[in-house]
Order: sequence, then structure tokens, then C-alpha cells
Amino acid sequence: MIVTGYEVGPGAYGVALGADGAAWTSLTGRGELARVGPDGQVSHVSLDSAQSRPMVLARGPDDAIWFSRGDGQIGRADPAGTVSSAPALTPDGSPYGLCAGPDATLWYTLLTADRIGRISQHGDTEEFAMPAGSMPSLITAGPDGALWCTLNQADAIARITADGGITPFPLPTAGAAPVGIDAGPEAVWVAEIGAGQVARLFPDGRTEEFPLPDRSSRPHAVAATPDGGCWATLWAASSAVRLDRDGSITQEVGFEPGAEPHGIALGPDRSVWIALETGTLIHLTESEP
Repeated sequence: MIVTGYEVGPGAYGVALGADGAAWTSLTGRGELARVGPDGQVSHVSLDSAQSRPMVLARGPDDAIWFSRGDGQIGRADPAGTVSSAPALTPDGSPYGLCAGPDATLWYTLLTADRIGRISQHGDTEEFAMPAGSMPSLITAGPDGALWCTLNQADAIARITADGGITPFPLPTAGAAPVGIDAGPEAVWVAEIGAGQVARLFPDGRTEEFPLPDRSSRPHAVAATPDGGCWATLWAASSAVRLDRDGSITQEVGFEPGAEPHGIALGPDRSVWIALETGTLIHLTESEP
């Protein structure tokens, strides 16, 4: 694959793609978002506080870019770059994971409050309790119309219905410490950062785990592919790998040592965007962008 890098500034973390083809990332330590336009031009959007700690991004049903903020807010940037925010119902719970739900709202997780919530496009919020000490992390809208969330400290995945009903599914491996999760056409893919594995969980609870060659590679985020496989960022190995639907690695892309790849997103053209915390937004394509 062809690797194109865009210098966006240190602290690049989450990734989301806009309706216009732009790629967005969060700069956690600077209180900014960075945008790479379809023409490759990099621009920045400053938030209202340098300590806002923007984290995970998601494209909303309104085609705006929504993002969690470590200071207790859920933010929104419209296509013109106008930014607004609204507080989570439990603002001191450290908002983290974020995804667009099937109900035209944004769902979020609260790392330290053991809660998940949803926020409407008008800023109305509702939250639901999760198992105590579970640390809900990333969240995705599943292929079955429910939300699926990693429970990092419980070594489990939770399925959440639109009315807040929760069903936990323990992972087979103790110490899996799941973080990343993303829905494919038939199942959700999960990054087991503590076990050096990638897992696939079907709506009926059936789970498959695929150990990575380097069990210390610390897989962090995943992006499901239309063919039933996924991409995963390997934080400690400074690389990203593609798995096919059988769990076999078919591609690997390495970055400079210590690059710390985190967020990942798949474009409609099946190209891949990856945020390196050292300050680069990577675009992987089959041909020159």
C-alpha cells in the first residue's frame, strides 16, 4: 500500500471521516481538532479550552463531526468548522468512546463513572449504569440494531439496547482488557490490548479470538472491513495490520518507532486513515491519493 502522511501536530488520537471526504483527528494535549481536506490541505479548529482533551470522534447523523472531551463535554464541529459543546449528564465521568447510534443520537461512554449515555442532536442527554468497575471504553453500533461496548476492566463486551438494557459477554481470555471495537456486516471486531489478540463477537455471543504474532504489540483500535475482516492499530509495535474474515494477517504497515498509532477509520473507497500520536495522520491507499 502507499503510505501518505499529513503533519497535524502532536497528540493525534481519534479519527473520523466527514461527508465531504475530509479526515478529522483530535489533538488531545492542545485542545484542537485537525482536518485534512480532500485536497490534502491541513487546517486546525481550536476549542474553547486548551485543557478540553478531545478524544474519540464520530460522524453524526447530521454529518457534523462529534467528539468526546475529557473535561466532561460532548463536542460538535459542523462542516464549516463551527464548534459547540454540551455537558454529559455525568460530566466528571471522563467521556471517551463515541459513536452514532441507530436512533439518530450519539452514544458515549464514561470511563470512570461506569456509565454509558446518549446525546440528541439538540443536546439532551440520558445515561445508563454499567457493571461497577467495568470501565466502558469504546462503543459501536452493531449489525443487529444494538450498541456494543468494550468493558476494559471486566474483560467483557456489553450489548446495549435502545432502552438501556445491557447484556454482558465475558471474553474467553483473562486479562484481555478490550478497548477498540467496530461493527462489521455480521459481527463486531474487538482489540484485546492486554492479551495481544483481536476478537470477533457475533450477535448471539459466539466469540472467536485471534492471537497476534507479537502478543506484546498492544492492539488499540479496530476498523471493520466490508469483506468481514478488519484493520487494527498496534500501539506498542508502531504498526497496523489487516486481518481477513478467517483472522489471518494479510497486510502489515509499519511506522517509525514510537509513533503510537491510535485511532483508525476506513473510508468509503476502502482506504485507511490512522492517527499517530507523534503528530501525523496517515492515509493508506492502493494508489496515489
